[in-house]
Amino acid sequence: MAKLYFYYASMNAGKSTTLLQADFNYRERGLHTMLFTAALDDRAGAGRIGSRIGLGADAIAFDGATDLFAVVMAEHAEHTVGCVLVDEAQFLSAAQVDQLAALADKANIPVLAYGLRTDFRGALFEGAARMLAIADSLTE
Repeated sequence: MAKLYFYYASMNAGKSTTLLQADFNYRERGLHTMLFTAALDDRAGAGRIGSRIGLGADAIAFDGATDLFAVVMAEHAEHTVGCVLVDEAQFLSAAQVDQLAALADKANIPVLAYGLRTDFRGALFEGAARMLAIADSLTE
């Protein structure tokens, strides 16, 4: 059974690099992956995940109106999706985290989400709070 994984760490801890490595490992085994990143994070370019060591990959930019379940299931109907990877997961809404959980639970697609837990004041981000509440696996 697939799971929803949440990997959280401080800024500059290598989360995007780890996500890109996981993506490479899935693709190396011949599995189709889908990458998502927050639309408001354009440091590596719009719709792009980049690491500070120079690795990068194109991704689907999400905002508050994006129905992640629908986007993934539409792709899954065309090409079997082996894994969904989400960068900047703290910017997900609680409803979007629930959509990712549904992908794992109902569609049997593993979801690996990477992000921050709290903002600079120590307040939980909405997406991180929901991930901490429902993710099958939490890794700091």
